[in-house]
Amino acid sequence: MPKLDRYLSSEFTRAVFAALVVLGMVSLGGLFADLLGEMARGKVPPPLLLSQLGLRLVRYLPLILPLALLLGFMLALGRLYRDSEMFVLAAAGIGPRRLLKPVLLVALPVIAVIALSSLWLGPWADRVARAMVAEANKNLLVAGLEPGRFTVMANGGVAYADAMSADGTHLDRVFVYRERGERMDVATARAGQLYRDEGARVLALEDGFRVEGPLSGEALDYRLMRYKRNEMGLPAADDERPGSSPAFKSTLALLGDPSRGAAAELHWRIAPPLLAFAFVLLAVPLSRSSPRQARYGAMLLAFLAYLVGVFLMLLGTQWLADGSLPRMAGLWWLLLPMLALGAWLYARDGRIAKPGWSR
Repeated sequence: MPKLDRYLSSEFTRAVFAALVVLGMVSLGGLFADLLGEMARGKVPPPLLLSQLGLRLVRYLPLILPLALLLGFMLALGRLYRDSEMFVLAAAGIGPRRLLKPVLLVALPVIAVIALSSLWLGPWADRVARAMVAEANKNLLVAGLEPGRFTVMANGGVAYADAMSADGTHLDRVFVYRERGERMDVATARAGQLYRDEGARVLALEDGFRVEGPLSGEALDYRLMRYKRNEMGLPAADDERPGSSPAFKSTLALLGDPSRGAAAELHWRIAPPLLAFAFVLLAVPLSRSSPRQARYGAMLLAFLAYLVGVFLMLLGTQWLADGSLPRMAGLWWLLLPMLALGAWLYARDGRIAKPGWSR
């Protein structure tokens, strides 16, 4: 490999890796906050925190990696323009077309990872994450409930159990606090039982008392009752989508599915690697600048192009699922113009305009 290709490839690789690290940390923070909220609502068991975090990150790689490619190439090329290295290369007869080889050396492996994540790893992670939560909910019907500790429920209430059986189905000395509008509901029981009723999780309290009254405490409108058995519903599982949803099917299974939802899901998986390639082609002409030009203006424009592309991809997928777009149209109305625009701008980048005649 020529020295120039090695040098440019190393510059591009470092910039793309740096952009990926920053975007990955931001994405991990958002996913971590979402998971903590779902665990507080009882939808995801706490022991599955790290596994669910990793699987969800894999599912979002097709959206993170294209942006990392775009920003990474623009950072590297912007630095070369700012330090006048690109002008030295142009003086030596090395133009944007000569840059295509080192650009593709870095971009194609990342695009291959995007395609692998979008077509196979993402759906696989989705299925595994759902199966893990379902299995945990079988063993522990109330996700997050631990003996001897107060646990926040999905409706904003609090639950407490002094003791729990090994399989999580029998509880001793139970306390439940819930809020319903402007009223509170407090229930205590000597024992409790957890079971499923047509997929819904139910907590049956046995031999206890229930107090209902206003939250403000201003009015003395309280009711006290003693019960032999009192049943209440519990938060649903983390993912309420049915197992037959196209999101959980493999890509090969989607190819043989004639439904609109399957077509939308299939095009959603095909789009990220093609969009990433279009962004790579756009990064080279968008990075062209003079040494004194503002540093981040072009990057803001590139980020806006990424947002528009992803927004149209989401909107087009919804149109396909709703039947507003014919299945044959897919997302090609977005992908082909983006690829054509990127190729056209790349081909015209650095071209010297023909001199005009003037009188």
